[in-house]
Amino acid sequence: MTSAFAVTWDYRCPFARNAHEHLLTGLAAGADWQVRYLPFSLGQAHVEEGQPSVWEKPEQDSGILALQAGVVVRDEFPDRFPAVHRALFEARHDEGLHLEDRAVVQRVLADHGVPADAVFARIDDGSALGQVRTEHEAFVSSHSVWGVPTFIVDEQAVFVRLMNRAPQGADPAASITTVERVVDLLGWTDLNEFKHTAIPR
Repeated sequence: MTSAFAVTWDYRCPFARNAHEHLLTGLAAGADWQVRYLPFSLGQAHVEEGQPSVWEKPEQDSGILALQAGVVVRDEFPDRFPAVHRALFEARHDEGLHLEDRAVVQRVLADHGVPADAVFARIDDGSALGQVRTEHEAFVSSHSVWGVPTFIVDEQAVFVRLMNRAPQGADPAASITTVERVVDLLGWTDLNEFKHTAIPR
């Protein structure tokens, strides 16, 4: 039976990277999931009262450029989205690159067969930012989403921190088990918080 759920992301968050690597790895191996990828701006979530929003001043936020690019690829080049999505996380967390640098985003797009000019046209005309804002605000309103990664199933939404990655070549069975355990727990509404006091290393 297909599992349908949504998961938020911002490329700057290492825990979003971990969760989305598991999603991508599991889906590539044939996991029976219907995943909706939801952009969430961490910059907007942390705007102080009285300060301009990310929607008004996107140039002041270090993550919004890549987030917009990801949304355009998701919507207009969906067959390339998994590779670009993984690569943008890798650019930030493995290569230590700055995602506010258009050249970095452009290189990732080109490396994965996406016409960068077409993506940047949607960013520069404001339509990509409008789409990010619409989705961000919709799930803040409907599910009180405040961070990434948040898993959403029907009326339930849970912020999740997965500690392990699933980089290229990782065992897909581990990723499938991990994601399905998270989705199963979403239905257990008696559980509100379950956090280890220390992480074994």
